[in-house]
Amino acid sequence: MKYVGVDLHKNQFSVYWKTEEGKGVFKKYPMTKKGIEEFKKNLDKETEVAVEATGNSRFFYNSIVSQVKKVRIINPSQFKVISESVKKTDQHDSEIIAEYLSKGLLPEVRVLSKENRELKSLIQTRDKLVKLRSTLKNKIHGILLEHGITTRREMFSSDKALEEVRNAAVSETSRFEIGVIVDQIKSLNEGIKKIEEKIKENGEGLKGQKNLQSITGIGKLSSTIILSNIGDINDFDNSKKLCAYAGLVPRVYDSNESIRHGRITKRGDKILRTTLVQVALTAIKYSPYIRGFYERLKHKKGSGKAIIATARKMLSIIYETLKNDWVFEDFNNFILA
Repeated sequence: MKYVGVDLHKNQFSVYWKTEEGKGVFKKYPMTKKGIEEFKKNLDKETEVAVEATGNSRFFYNSIVSQVKKVRIINPSQFKVISESVKKTDQHDSEIIAEYLSKGLLPEVRVLSKENRELKSLIQTRDKLVKLRSTLKNKIHGILLEHGITTRREMFSSDKALEEVRNAAVSETSRFEIGVIVDQIKSLNEGIKKIEEKIKENGEGLKGQKNLQSITGIGKLSSTIILSNIGDINDFDNSKKLCAYAGLVPRVYDSNESIRHGRITKRGDKILRTTLVQVALTAIKYSPYIRGFYERLKHKKGSGKAIIATARKMLSIIYETLKNDWVFEDFNNFILA
């Protein structure tokens, strides 16, 4: 068995080859098609490769994955041996990666399918556009407030409402500024709508769509976001591990004989957590079962903790639904189709 540590950069990558006997060879390659092909000549099915997650690590992964036994993408935020090392050289970094790879001690990043990665990219772009739109709306709120005008949510709910904002009783300069912002918001609305349609279209082929959409609170867009993040449900042994992956489990502080639980870890994808909270809020409105679960916790721990716990409950239901291939005819009464 050969273990290969790769220190990946934009223009080149450094490689440290390590055998089971402990022998090592260091070499650099240009980050080009020719350089990767030269590197691949030395690969075989008895080789494991590890590389830190960077902007081009997915491209590198796709280029070599068929040639080797396994490629491991390292989570740099968890692999502090390199990031906090006082010795920073390409050879040292690649050698450390190879060493920890040979001992099975690397914190890996899950590698989703190309389809899921492209969907996640679309979802991330939509999220950025939605946040930018909110920022611009808040800017208009601020301008109007300076002129003594109290705004309401419905003032930005449609193109017609946005056009009325242009005619607000403000100064000429402020009216000009609002006009520019309104144009940008309308453009963002159009872009977000197009991206959402594409996300739904691409998500139709994902396994589990019918299952998740049979759960009260989950629609076509939210199911696609959830499925694209989860990937293969069989990667998770149980619902607790899926909740931990989503960052919805509390931090645990264990010292001597005392154990204390803190806030959720917030590890994993933030968009997934936000979607699960939105799904939970919808389910609270329309599912008596979920509403009852939420209300019981709300009286004990407050609304904030209760909503997070309900989102975690929804994710556990999602896990069981996908794992068992359930489709609900009536989710509220847990009747399967």
